[in-house]
Amino acid sequence: MERMRPALAAALLMAAVPLAAQQEAPPPAAPPAPTAFTQLGDAADRMTVPVRVAGAGPFDFIIDTGAERSVLSRELAAELGLPAGRQVNMTAMIGSGPVETVIVPTLAVSARDWVDLAARRIEAPVLARANLGAAGMLGIDALQGQSLTLDLARDTMQLTPTPPRRRVARRADEIVVRAKSLYGQLIVTDASWRGKRIRVIVDTGSPVTIANAALRRLARKPPASLGPVEFLAVNGERLFGDMAVLNDLQIGGVALGGAAVAFAEATPFARFGLTDTPALLLGMNTLRMFRQVTVDFTNREIRFSLPRPANAANVCGALNIRCSRFL
Repeated sequence: MERMRPALAAALLMAAVPLAAQQEAPPPAAPPAPTAFTQLGDAADRMTVPVRVAGAGPFDFIIDTGAERSVLSRELAAELGLPAGRQVNMTAMIGSGPVETVIVPTLAVSARDWVDLAARRIEAPVLARANLGAAGMLGIDALQGQSLTLDLARDTMQLTPTPPRRRVARRADEIVVRAKSLYGQLIVTDASWRGKRIRVIVDTGSPVTIANAALRRLARKPPASLGPVEFLAVNGERLFGDMAVLNDLQIGGVALGGAAVAFAEATPFARFGLTDTPALLLGMNTLRMFRQVTVDFTNREIRFSLPRPANAANVCGALNIRCSRFL
């Protein structure tokens, strides 16, 4: 039986903390800045944007709402001659271990004008580009204080500085869910599968939605397996899972039919205390069922446009493979 190996960018959902001391408090939210609007690229069905690093570039970075820290490829850090930072312990999608960091003085995303993302320098872990699949990743340390809007119909991205505010009324064509914040991550509780409450984390860095074993145990009859799958995480480790299709999945009361997921015991579930709680890391294959997704980190709110029609024959399309390859 053939296994597929999509690159899995969401390896930095975990905290990266100094080996000798506790991590410093996260940097403050970025000050108000012009809205960034740019065309999205695609790296293994993940969203990429052009980013300037220390004034150089642009370089293609993956947008990863599942990553606590922004990451640079080791090759880019060497090319730019960035100074070394502290060694930190990084807990990845699978396992953990020490990694080196570099000091990044500035990050800016491309638009008609360049928009600074970080209010101060950051320490970014450095990993092999072959495992990252891009020059780097933008994590939530660079997205704090922003609203990130992904227009999946037009393949565009918009970043807008967003102050705390009262709740804004939803449009007729969207659903709005409030989320809890944990380690900077937004965890959605208004979600269910087969009528039972689950937790959801929006993870644009993962090409595929990942579910834990606790979710699978919700059903008297688990969903039929499509076969094994193997993921390459950005730290070079491999995560093994089992592909299946979830029907009756709901987010904010809207049903999503035929959502392809990989059941795997990824380390993030333990990180967020969700080992025994049914949960999903909502990856790009499921997010593409919607026309638009907006993640407001400041106000802990996620807006989903009404979903595109489900196509059960194409549930594996985001993996760029035929489902028959699992059989």
